[in-house]
Amino acid sequence: MAGPGVVMDRRRLVADDAESGLDPGERGEAVAIYRSGRQAGCNERAFVLGAVGISSTIGFDGSEFLLRVAVADEAAARAQLQAYDAETRAARMPVAPVPARLFPGAWIGCVLYVAVLYGVALGVSKGWWRPDAFERGALDGARVQGGQWWRAWTALTLHWDGPHLVANLGAGVWFGYLAARQLGAGTAWFLTVTGAAAANFFDAHFGPASYRSVGASTAVFTALGLIAAHSWRTRFHLPQRRALRWAPLIAGLVLLGWFGSSGEGTDLVAHALGFTAGCLLGALAALRVVDVLLRRVPQWLTGFATLGSLAIAWACALVN
Repeated sequence: MAGPGVVMDRRRLVADDAESGLDPGERGEAVAIYRSGRQAGCNERAFVLGAVGISSTIGFDGSEFLLRVAVADEAAARAQLQAYDAETRAARMPVAPVPARLFPGAWIGCVLYVAVLYGVALGVSKGWWRPDAFERGALDGARVQGGQWWRAWTALTLHWDGPHLVANLGAGVWFGYLAARQLGAGTAWFLTVTGAAAANFFDAHFGPASYRSVGASTAVFTALGLIAAHSWRTRFHLPQRRALRWAPLIAGLVLLGWFGSSGEGTDLVAHALGFTAGCLLGALAALRVVDVLLRRVPQWLTGFATLGSLAIAWACALVN
């Protein structure tokens, strides 16, 4: 049963209809061009008609609200409302996402990643550089806090044993390839190595002096964070459900929890810091102004910068 407020509102509409802008002599020739169970629908369309100079009235016939215009204005009013409805439907239609640009040559960075890790492992194990190369390159909290910053880079290329190396080779190739497809081989690996080194430095500098670590796993999870945040940020403006909007970051966190916390002696803090660094760099790289700047830099240049940073770090480790 309708409440008193609804009854009074309907009476007011009928009264308004009787006192409409239509001439009394034309009232019998008025025609309803829109019906709705909601008054708001009629009000909205009356406003549209009023904006183009077509007078209209809103009435209630006991079951529906009616929008009426003079017969002389019917054709123009219907055309106006059809155009308005078409524009409204078009505005509500989901925008088809623009296919993401994928970079060729992603495999090149993966090949160099394998070559660097295997080459360092072979050189250290064979003693080609110096017998204490491993100790000079490992991440050591006390020495990093004492100023040996280069260990944040060199530790990424060292591993405790064969299984440790193989695990990081497999995961690094997979996540590195995906990141390189999104950002280009040179840019992706430059951001990955830089972010992982920053995470290592933060971990060693602010952690206990007894902290020691080696391995490319920090870089692996930096690449994962890079992929997740870059995918999330580049699709954030698209009209989509909340679950889809945040899906890349959620998937990245799930993979971090799945792979980053398994195994005995896993460095959870290093993995989390690497993932966080990757997320920050990925979100930054997705910003339009940064994306434009990155696309202007040749991939070979960022690739050489990545290798150069590792070479400089190892030179500092072996000389000092």
